[in-house]
Amino acid sequence: MEETLFDKILAGEIPANVAYEDENVLAFHDISPQAPVHVLVIPKQKISRFQHLPEAETQQVGLLFQTAAKVARKLGLEENGYRVVVNNGAYAQQTVE
Repeated sequence: MEETLFDKILAGEIPANVAYEDENVLAFHDISPQAPVHVLVIPKQKISRFQHLPEAETQQVGLLFQTAAKVARKLGLEENGYRVVVNNGAYAQQTVE
């Protein structure tokens, strides 16, 4: 697979405004936000599409959504609400694979 922008961010080659990080997940503010608060939550394990997540690793899906909730809490978004979106493929406007 070709190296992506996310691979370069994970490798520290491109700086990111990190909102949260642990051994499994990185959450960072989008450089071209489409909302007042726009944070990308990505797995550190390379998975280019949602449907490629192996069944044996369903815990990874939970970690992504738990991280989204942690970041929302950290940024004070819980009271008014927030949206969690998964872009999967070109028709869903996924731009990094």
